Amino acid sequence: MEKYCTILLATFLICSCNPKEQDKNIVIKNTQTIDTTKHKATAKAVNEQLADTIRMVVKDKKGSYTAIGTIDSIHPRIYIKFTNKTTGSLHAMVKPLPLGSEGNIRFNQILFPNKMADGPFGHDLFIKLKQTGEHTLIIGHSLMAENPHSGRFMVEVITN
Repeated sequence: MEKYCTILLATFLICSCNPKEQDKNIVIKNTQTIDTTKHKATAKAVNEQLADTIRMVVKDKKGSYTAIGTIDSIHPRIYIKFTNKTTGSLHAMVKPLPLGSEGNIRFNQILFPNKMADGPFGHDLFIKLKQTGEHTLIIGHSLMAENPHSGRFMVEVITN
């Protein structure tokens, strides 16, 4: 009896370890062709938050960058990145949502293309941009005030 169990077990192991043969009669035909000259993919660019960064790429009808972001305990600082091609002035505003509510949220710093920084600021930021290139605004809460804002906010960046 023991001999039959060993043979049965060995047969089971051999059969289960062997890979199954693939069906050689399967034929895959590609009957669709795509004419790339007629169909172009159009992806609408938006200013949206990815992790802790909002990259400003699209201006609205007024000529300003606008985005909605979220600040929380996982992302206590949000980085707003934008590129200016000419020197001029910068006016930026951050407002907690829903609009009209008060929240401990502000512009902590601005990082210039030459890696210099300035700050802290408040809800509104007015500054001269003496350099062209990518600037970064850092949004967070004031460490000197209570009740850090957690939730959604709106940020608007206007460059002239």
